[in-house]
Amino acid sequence: MDSAVLLDLLGNENRRRILRLLSNKPCYVTEISEYLGVSPKAVIDHLRQLEDAGLIESRTDEKRRKYFHIARNLRLEVSVSPYRFGAKSAYPASRSLDMRGRCQHISLELPGGTTGAGADARAEFDDSTPVPGDNDRAATDSDRAATDNDRAATDNDRAATDGEPGRSTRPDGPTDGVGPERDDTDDMGRVGVAELARRYAYLEDVESELSLAQRWVHGRVTDVLDSLSNRLGSEADSRFHAEVLAAIARGNRRAGAIAGDLHADSERVETALDRLAERGLIDRDGRRWTIR
Repeated sequence: MDSAVLLDLLGNENRRRILRLLSNKPCYVTEISEYLGVSPKAVIDHLRQLEDAGLIESRTDEKRRKYFHIARNLRLEVSVSPYRFGAKSAYPASRSLDMRGRCQHISLELPGGTTGAGADARAEFDDSTPVPGDNDRAATDSDRAATDNDRAATDNDRAATDGEPGRSTRPDGPTDGVGPERDDTDDMGRVGVAELARRYAYLEDVESELSLAQRWVHGRVTDVLDSLSNRLGSEADSRFHAEVLAAIARGNRRAGAIAGDLHADSERVETALDRLAERGLIDRDGRRWTIR
């Protein structure tokens, strides 16, 4: 599917809400209708469009009820600036993708020393690959990517403004974080065209690596949540339970601290902690929780 068609499809709020619901669990038409507050007929029409686009699939249970679920793990990126507008979609990078061999400026390593070693990125970005997921998460991912790029650009600008001309920030590295070491300013102290060109080339490379890194992270997040779902059961909200576990791993061992870290309801956190304990994933010592 063309990215423009995909954006039109996700432009409908009810279809985004359907995807948000299905990202938590498979549902049948009546459940979706009650969740949206619209007629089953309207829900069926939205589901048909999402299914035709390949974003969702259906299956029939033992009671012959048709359940719908998100079909594939895909990603959409949208870029908007005074100089560029574009949308591209792709599969997340496969778990065997060797990030060390593909990125000069970014390195990723999971706790325990696991890296994206190997080869086989399943698909490169193009305008024909659709992506599922609710709009909020897609927007959050895009915002994070934009924020990272803005920070990189800001850091480089600060280095250029505050640093000494021609100063290298690392051995044999680029001046002010970009380009080869060179004093390329005119007699007014402004950055020369050659230096601007080097900076632009460097930032394009970093932007490309950030995009690839986000695809790699997206795939690894799904791997973690799939593994956690196997331990908790498909009916559990694996993402929230993963966030609770991550809060404990960061050192927030008490329920109140976890709720504060996640900006979540304390009762919901307590329920998640109890479920994790029942499954043998965490232990309680007084009021403190630890991961087994």
